[in-house]
Amino acid sequence: MTDAADLVLLDGEIHTLTDPDETYEAMAVRDGRIVRLGESYDVQFLVGTDTETIDLAGDVVLPGFIDAHTHLDMVGRSLVHADLSGASGPDDCVDRLRARGDELASISDAGNGNEDDTDEWILGYGYDESTWDDSRYLTREDLDAVSTDQPVAAFREDMHVASLNSVALAKHRDAMPDADVRAEGGNPTGVIVEEAVDVVYEEIQPDEEQTEKLLRAAQAAANERGVTGVHDMTRTSHKPSVYRELDKADDLTLRVRINYWADHLDSVIDAGLRTNHGSEMVRVGAIKTFTDGSFGGRTAKLSEPYSDDETETGTWVVDPEELAEIVSRADAHDLQLSAHAIGDEAVHAVLDAYEDCENPEKSRHRVEHAELADDDAIRRFAESGIVASVQPNFLKWAEAGGLYDARLGERRTKTNRYAAFTEADVPLAFGSDCMPLDPLLGVHWAVNAPAEEQRLGVTEALRAYTTGAAYAGFDEDRLGTIETGKKADLTILAASPWESDSIRDIDVSATIVGGQVVYDRDV
Repeated sequence: MTDAADLVLLDGEIHTLTDPDETYEAMAVRDGRIVRLGESYDVQFLVGTDTETIDLAGDVVLPGFIDAHTHLDMVGRSLVHADLSGASGPDDCVDRLRARGDELASISDAGNGNEDDTDEWILGYGYDESTWDDSRYLTREDLDAVSTDQPVAAFREDMHVASLNSVALAKHRDAMPDADVRAEGGNPTGVIVEEAVDVVYEEIQPDEEQTEKLLRAAQAAANERGVTGVHDMTRTSHKPSVYRELDKADDLTLRVRINYWADHLDSVIDAGLRTNHGSEMVRVGAIKTFTDGSFGGRTAKLSEPYSDDETETGTWVVDPEELAEIVSRADAHDLQLSAHAIGDEAVHAVLDAYEDCENPEKSRHRVEHAELADDDAIRRFAESGIVASVQPNFLKWAEAGGLYDARLGERRTKTNRYAAFTEADVPLAFGSDCMPLDPLLGVHWAVNAPAEEQRLGVTEALRAYTTGAAYAGFDEDRLGTIETGKKADLTILAASPWESDSIRDIDVSATIVGGQVVYDRDV
């Protein structure tokens, strides 16, 4: 006699993503794994007295979304501090920061202490000036209107640019590289980039207890958006220990691959960690490094000057020689590499560094972003099997009149060439970089991209957020498709992305991880 299932889903539209046309009505799950797919009539025979049964009522079931590039603590910070995403302009940002300042003052007056204990800082995250009529960075003068007594910092969405008020700038200016502090007429504007931003990050780093609060908030937000797994970038943070404690307490509702920053390479090697070490829920991922910066900060490394500043071709955050040393050491210790590269010159620098690896395809080394990859770069990706770990939500900047248009001119249509990558059989993994963390938004942009070379079909886009991301994390044998024997990590949608004119507006009905419902829209 066949044992009863722990969970049964009936009367739905289950897409396996193993074949574009393969769908089922029902599914049974036992011990966290899929044990049967078929018609509702057949699968319901696995319902027992203790089986949880869900009537899908026509909802669409997909493999769980895996976000291949996240910063979950930053998601948590935007939930706790001032959320500047979607702000209409500098005045709106100032208003949101003032509201956060008032909130901190009321907490202090109540005698409860600062809930995130970042001293007296007033912090805001996620502004994007490229969407404003007044398209400029926030300045010292803007943030002085928030407070002239407390330090104020506002972080741009890409996290490569921040804005400080006079108090914060005076407190930390001496520790910042001159080249990374923007000035006009010799006077700092309050805008800082790259290593200068790192100085502020180090100052406001939360402790372990506060990190847990941030990650719990971010985890709930991720589950609400259908995310079942993340590849999380970690630098000078308590996140690794917090993830493992949550796992031990059975409180983790996301599968986490920790990508350790290259700063920690010695510690990772000394601890004997290797890529894929870990538990069912928390595993060692890649060694993460920068090469260049961002288009928003004009620090992405280009072979030709920026269209809106012909004196600028970007910045090496980690130069090619140092990059090659990091890659060589990590690869020699069986560690996957994950290198940030946005400009075309940076993309080629990473590919050059990977060329000396023994087997970059077996190691599944990754290039994060690869926003401006030319034909030769795509050929090199394909020949070496290197993973393109990319962010389709960045296509929001690719339309005429958008950020890419301003920075790159006609080159904007040569950014984020997902169709070109796919046609060349380059392994493609989608992530969000938490700008914002929302796979359906990314799928929407990939399907509706401005240029043909950027545009994917719905199935291809969904596979990049499921199968492709699973492959980038060595997880294709247990995750990424709906098949018997695989983990029951599932995203349930209220409408079909194949039939929607606005995929980003589809609601997530439920999220399931290992056969457990971790988010239910109706609860």
